[in-house]
Amino acid sequence: MHAGLDNKTERLALKAEKTARARLPVIQRAANDAVNTGVARVPARPIPFTASGFRTLLKWADIVVACGLSWYFLALSGATLLSATVYQILPFALIPVVLTCGMRLAAAYEFGLNKRVFEHVLSSANGAGLSLAALGLATYWLYPTTLASWPVLAMVVIWLVINSLHAHALAFARYGLRAGWLSENVVIVGATPNARRLIERNRATKELNIVGIFDDRLSRAPMVIGKTPLLGRLDDLLTWDRLPEIDRVIVTVTTDARARVKSLIDRLRILPQRVVLLLDLDGFDPESESLARIAHSPAAYVSGAPRDTRRALSKRAFDLICASLLLVAFSPLFLCLAWAIKLDSPGPVFFRQSRHGFNNQIIRVWKFRSMRHAPETDRQMPLQTYAGDPRITRIGRVIRPSSIDELPQLINVIKGEMSLVGPRPHAVGMTAEEQSVNSIVGDYAHRHRVKPGITGWAQINGSRGPVHTKALVCERVRLDMEYVNRSSFWLDCFILIMTVPRLFGDCHKVR
Repeated sequence: MHAGLDNKTERLALKAEKTARARLPVIQRAANDAVNTGVARVPARPIPFTASGFRTLLKWADIVVACGLSWYFLALSGATLLSATVYQILPFALIPVVLTCGMRLAAAYEFGLNKRVFEHVLSSANGAGLSLAALGLATYWLYPTTLASWPVLAMVVIWLVINSLHAHALAFARYGLRAGWLSENVVIVGATPNARRLIERNRATKELNIVGIFDDRLSRAPMVIGKTPLLGRLDDLLTWDRLPEIDRVIVTVTTDARARVKSLIDRLRILPQRVVLLLDLDGFDPESESLARIAHSPAAYVSGAPRDTRRALSKRAFDLICASLLLVAFSPLFLCLAWAIKLDSPGPVFFRQSRHGFNNQIIRVWKFRSMRHAPETDRQMPLQTYAGDPRITRIGRVIRPSSIDELPQLINVIKGEMSLVGPRPHAVGMTAEEQSVNSIVGDYAHRHRVKPGITGWAQINGSRGPVHTKALVCERVRLDMEYVNRSSFWLDCFILIMTVPRLFGDCHKVR
């Protein structure tokens, strides 16, 4: 009887101890007032991509180095791509393929502050060395010595260069992670034990830059968890002026509180940022999984989608190349239009207006001035254009129907603020039927999950120009979200090809 009581008491004591360990370290209780969000530290990111983007860039750097050196040693062997046979070229052509496979199997693209340079170089040396050694042995076995010596020499040199590249890349990645350049800016919703564990485990790797915590229950929440401040309630997050600089919102509220989780998610869905429900960290293995990967789990996404780094890099490269070529090609037209605008009416040639960009960031969009000069419209234009608008100049009536006035936005594309294809950026404070457009449709902010574009899916499907009614706003958002969900390289090409005929086909539309 006494033994049973003792066991029960012991179980209760162990349960109480476990609960005590899981409790948040309360440093100071928050008052019922909203916490000042000014204490948040959101580091500037001079490099326009995160650690996952850096890994993708390094993979492509390996491929470029391997292809370049393979071609160089092929030329040294006395052969050229045009004169050599497939038999001669094959071992050189296989080097980049074999190298890439070996590096992936050796996990040579994983970075972290807790990973030493020697360990990373050992991974890359094994990944590249074993795969290239196997290819070298096969080459010596299948080819005569005179032909095999050049590709094998190329493999040795490539192995040395790749190891050196990875050593320097890891050193840069560690520096970038410490400085916050390669870390995603995230905020946590819910001052819970899960939040505390995430913060503690992130302290060593710095894979995430956890800016702060938001929780509606301020009276129960600590002011600071592991040097991460409590910034306020959920309403403070939704109205925070630094929100456009946040990449991801992580909800750490326990899934047992289903009603609270549902309420939080419903309120957070209006944000353009990716919203992640972090279910559990108890099974987290820091030796095999990264915090960023745990929080990137597609199954946990409740709003938005995991970032496709390869797609983002290829789209950016496409934008840069095409925008630069178009800017050069249209430069004579730009000079003629600038001269005509100056002669037509007083004021500057270009009109720069504040508009919503990626993640709701405010960007300054370039246009040829097509309306009477009014400095106040640079910041906000609640009144959209309409048929017979007296503000439009004579030159404006010529260039607006065909959207020629939008061509200077190629500058925004080169700067990285816009893309060639994407939802059109709307002016700050734009209204329809005397109501703010972002309050008409619940999914309005989701159109800002991608960069705005000079042209887009909505524009080639007839939704172009001002949206004066709620129905037009809903149709524009529907088409924009259709593009966001279907976005691909080939869809972008189709939209670009169809833009010119569609613009001239509906030039009667009010703009």
